Amino acid sequence: MLEYTKTILAKVSFDNSLFKKELQKSLRWLDNTEIEELKKWVFKAYGEKHEIAINEVFSQKLLSGIEIK
Repeated sequence: MLEYTKTILAKVSFDNSLFKKELQKSLRWLDNTEIEELKKWVFKAYGEKHEIAINEVFSQKLLSGIEIK
């Protein structure tokens, strides 16, 4: 699934909003190990072009993983 996600992100990288949307969707399907690998790859491959979108998506993922009791 990780390789498929990379392919999709590469195809939509021309548009920031599509890139962000597909990155958000991918986090629902990947396990934690794959998410960490994706995070490293996406920053390396698209960090300059989509830095804000990437940071927003991974910040939301971090916040959604915190349980408030």
